[in-house]
Amino acid sequence: MQPRLFLPTARQTNWLLIVGFVAVGEALYLRYLAIEYAPVALACQSGLKSSLCAAFHLVIVLYTNAVFGWTALIAALLNLIRPSIVLMSIGLAAAGFGLVMHNAGLSGLAAALLVLSLARRAPSPE
Repeated sequence: MQPRLFLPTARQTNWLLIVGFVAVGEALYLRYLAIEYAPVALACQSGLKSSLCAAFHLVIVLYTNAVFGWTALIAALLNLIRPSIVLMSIGLAAAGFGLVMHNAGLSGLAAALLVLSLARRAPSPE
């Protein structure tokens, strides 16, 4: 008998699709309508207090320290060791954010590890 692979159910796949699209959509919004859009970027850098500027500053700090890529890589490695839908969701969201925010090296590796984790055996029921 062949071992059962870690395959998300239909409900879990829908959840992963939602997580991926929301993460990439939010990253695209922040990148192109806040960070790279000159009027908003200049207003935020000059001290404007708004939720968009708070998100702008947070993303800049996280980007400069490669937090998106490292988070995605750690979650993907843990998911490769012991597959779970929670780790897959965290890794997918962080990898999506990292790929859009130019943390592509670590995030791309994490995405590859997430795909590899689908070929792992499912955890045995306890």
